Amino acid sequence: MTSNALHAPGLASSAIEWRIDAAPVAYPQAVAVMESRVAAIRAGRAGELVWLLEHPPLYTAGTSARDDDLLDARFPVFRTGRGGQFTYHGPGQRVGYVMLDLRRRGGDVRRFVWQLEEWLIRTLARFDVVGERRAGRVGIWVARGGGREDKIAAIGVRVRRWVSYHGVALNVAPDLSHFAGIVPCGIRDHGVTSLADLGRAVTMAEVDAALRTAFVEVFGAYSPSQP
Repeated sequence: MTSNALHAPGLASSAIEWRIDAAPVAYPQAVAVMESRVAAIRAGRAGELVWLLEHPPLYTAGTSARDDDLLDARFPVFRTGRGGQFTYHGPGQRVGYVMLDLRRRGGDVRRFVWQLEEWLIRTLARFDVVGERRAGRVGIWVARGGGREDKIAAIGVRVRRWVSYHGVALNVAPDLSHFAGIVPCGIRDHGVTSLADLGRAVTMAEVDAALRTAFVEVFGAYSPSQP
């Protein structure tokens, strides 16, 4: 695995670690890393982590996935313990896996999901894109006019003994035709979009910088258990 762990100079060990992988990470490998890190956070042997990466093309099925929402298994399909239904991951999509100790952050899972949404909304705003929540629909949505709404970011999390993992997926410039193999998140009446599809020609590095800035605004830079 090739990755860069980012720490601001002079920050104490309580700072949240940021890891960015340059090459696509196989999904089973990513799950194994998350499982290990969650256990270490819970045991007090490791700090909180935000991991930004891409996957090779694949579909994942959350705990609420329905078999008839898999329309064409053109890519490997992985059953996973995160919440939600079917989603696609692939090149051009920035996945953010968020491993935080929620017990030390108030123990409020609903608020945590709201914060993930807010993180994405603020990130999109930096590229002049209005991302919005929709009641009854998970993820972040963009109004396209004429009543059309497309999903630009997905959210699917799991919490084990108050430590979160899995996270978000933001469509930067993926091949949107790859979503046709599934009913994304079980929603048949709306489409998907990306920053590129909306005319925002941004690099992944620019997206990563926006994600980090927005994350600190929403979650803070430090574990609240430390000074």
